[in-house]
Amino acid sequence: MEKLASSTATVPTQHFLFQLQHSLFPICAFATFHRNPTQSLSHLSSRTRHRRFQVFHAKQDQLWVGEEELKLQLKEAEEEEKDSYLDEDDSSFLSLSDKPDRNIALLDDYESEELDFDTGPDHRSGYVALLGKPNVGKSTLANQMLGQKLSIVTDKPQTTRHRILCICSGTDYQMILYDTPGVLQKEMHMLDSMMMKNVRSAAVNADCVLVLVDARKAPEKIDGLLEEGIGDLKDKPPTLLIINKKDLVKPGELAKKLEWYEKFTDVDEVIPVSAKYGQGVEDVKDWILSKIPNGPAYYPKDIVSEHPERFFVSEIVREKIFIQYRNEIPYACQVNVVNYKARPNAKDYIQVEILVEKNSQKIILIGKEGKALKLLAMAARLDVEDFLQKKVYLEIEVKIKENWRQDEGLLKHYGYGGQIRVI
Repeated sequence: MEKLASSTATVPTQHFLFQLQHSLFPICAFATFHRNPTQSLSHLSSRTRHRRFQVFHAKQDQLWVGEEELKLQLKEAEEEEKDSYLDEDDSSFLSLSDKPDRNIALLDDYESEELDFDTGPDHRSGYVALLGKPNVGKSTLANQMLGQKLSIVTDKPQTTRHRILCICSGTDYQMILYDTPGVLQKEMHMLDSMMMKNVRSAAVNADCVLVLVDARKAPEKIDGLLEEGIGDLKDKPPTLLIINKKDLVKPGELAKKLEWYEKFTDVDEVIPVSAKYGQGVEDVKDWILSKIPNGPAYYPKDIVSEHPERFFVSEIVREKIFIQYRNEIPYACQVNVVNYKARPNAKDYIQVEILVEKNSQKIILIGKEGKALKLLAMAARLDVEDFLQKKVYLEIEVKIKENWRQDEGLLKHYGYGGQIRVI
């Protein structure tokens, strides 16, 4: 069963301080209020809990503690916790901007066979950047090329936030696809700025670039998209323009748009596709294979991404939020997997937190008597179980983190700095 968020577990850190009726209060009352620290302070990190009890022990010989002084010291503790996000051990992150070392090609035949690496002279491998405006079908195309759903897909724009690494392998090739966020014309938050930075850096290591446009939209120059994705690269990589959603327009209309793009865009080729139905996807693969270099695979052929399972669990929950809620709610949510325990003799235990910026957003997410959150948890659990191919116990809490979309330190901690958290 899914566990709903309790309102007490999501009270902001300083909430209890503002319930005081006097400016001074006995320290023994403070000790009684937090008699069980694992319950009362469950929403705080161990660093902050430790600092709170440091405050208590430092003052226990005094009869009274000033409320303002206590507020100040607790605020300092929380600032230390926030700063600690920037001091993460580098070993817990893996850069999305660095190609793996191709020294794997130096393995002997036995090692290559054991690790499922093809070192034949005709083997090809390379990086491919997928660029385009929001909601043009980049994630759908990536999933289609991969042969399974890896990137979340909804009918709302800007569903993809991270640069997602999709590893598409065949017997004689390996394409590493960078599924990027949609290119924004206006950046509203620090989150938007960091997402666009990831888009700009996607082509740094790319051997070729795919630019997607919507067949239903009027043809337009793609200079801005290329500028965002390729930027100041001295050597422009081979570029393919893909007219997606061709199944939604008439053949005559598609032919005119194809002719326009071939005439007025600086790309190597234009291919119309329907990513949803797989039409034209093989043509895209053939084009990529003609552009990526010969060489051994970067990764074992039996993996589809370097992102850990917990990343995809959080993405599944976020997808369900996009599907179930409207307006600003999906964009104000950050989903984190805070605990993941694999249990061989029982269901895997997964604890997820959904962060929102306002109490009103939290109320909408939970819904009357918790019904909306229960529906969300049920839908997410079914997809998580399908993805992991195992039963899970999914627990979801909703918490408030004001202005998280503007906090660069938090955003890096949440993985928007172009890195994958691997542990």
